[in-house]
Amino acid sequence: MTVSIIIPTLNEARTLGRTLRHLSVLDPAPVEIWVVDGGSQDETVAIAQAVGVKVLQVQQSGRARQMNEGAAVAGGELLCFLHADTLVPDDLIAVIEHTLADPTIAAAGFISLMYGSQITRWGISLHNYLKTYYAPLIFRPHRFLKGLRLLFGDQVICCRRSDFWACGGFNPELPIMEEADLCLKLNQHGKIRQINRVVQSSDRRVAYWGPLKATAIYLYVGILWGVGVSPDYLKKFYQDIR
Repeated sequence: MTVSIIIPTLNEARTLGRTLRHLSVLDPAPVEIWVVDGGSQDETVAIAQAVGVKVLQVQQSGRARQMNEGAAVAGGELLCFLHADTLVPDDLIAVIEHTLADPTIAAAGFISLMYGSQITRWGISLHNYLKTYYAPLIFRPHRFLKGLRLLFGDQVICCRRSDFWACGGFNPELPIMEEADLCLKLNQHGKIRQINRVVQSSDRRVAYWGPLKATAIYLYVGILWGVGVSPDYLKKFYQDIR
């Protein structure tokens, strides 16, 4: 199986270079890395071009749209969706291939450990780990018993390209919670798994909001989504922070 890595970007010059350096030492290597840019006004595109990864510049920004565009040009049998501020282990590809070799698993993601320049956010990371399980157990209990787990973007979601397109990919109209929506759809094709390995994600949103406010917003957005509140309304509470 071959793996394509897709990174949606918008003004990610501060973090993209480090992420791409980590990807350069993956063993085995992915078949390709696509940076799908939604109109950055900083050096994001130049940074990607300088290290030789594939760059796709799209007309409309929006993570869901950008990831769909990347999936449309990707040649790998397996797709891996990676945020520009997330660092992965050097055996990422082997872990993805081993996990998705199980035909009963439709998608998987990692445990996200949130970190900053001077701190590791252990409490919030633990809550995010548990949320993968308790959110579907509370809001979709019948689906939980069928293997549903809710994964989010900083968990580095991976799936088969065939299953991704069979369920319609990401909903391009969703400004937030597009990964959770994808998990619901992919669960029709198999179980969703949280892999017992760690990736490191930037704490920039928590650092900006503060840990208490961030936890409150995560809970509020998650609960409202679980009971069916429109993602367009939820987006008001989840601003883009670079």
